[in-house]
Amino acid sequence: MFTNERRQAERTGKYGTPRLQHLQELVTQFQQATDEESKEKIVAHLANFAYDPYNYNFLRQLNVLELFLDCLTEPNEKLIEFGAGGICNACVDPANAAVITQCDGISLIIQCLSSPVRNTVNSALGALYYLCTPVTKKEILKPEVVELIRRYAAAEAVNTNFSNLAKAFLDKHVSL
Repeated sequence: MFTNERRQAERTGKYGTPRLQHLQELVTQFQQATDEESKEKIVAHLANFAYDPYNYNFLRQLNVLELFLDCLTEPNEKLIEFGAGGICNACVDPANAAVITQCDGISLIIQCLSSPVRNTVNSALGALYYLCTPVTKKEILKPEVVELIRRYAAAEAVNTNFSNLAKAFLDKHVSL
């Protein structure tokens, strides 16, 4: 369920931590974490906050979108998976999409299409669906990217999620 100011005040209570402060604490924990497992858990937690429009301003203010993009460049597949999930969750918002595209996120998301992790590929397909606009079409609709998405669309017997997301992408963004 999406949050609003009233609901957030009810959930936080008199002595709770305000959302911005909580997110800031997570970002600080991530920056100070030395082990991969802690980083993975924190990024997964941040990605869960990225689905709710109530948090979008906070995520931009704290550079969490950039943190997600940085995760896509890591060798750790879990960080990539959760970073891609956070991007997918947040990119439906035009202001978030602008941050992602301005930080050269599209090329990083396209690389995720070749991930061995199914959730990463699903998140990449979903993110590209929302990020593909008249401004970004040239970068996203490169022949090799469209061909890969067509292969996912045709792979219905292998993975229905990939196929459905890929078909939706092609229906919306590629003339047949």
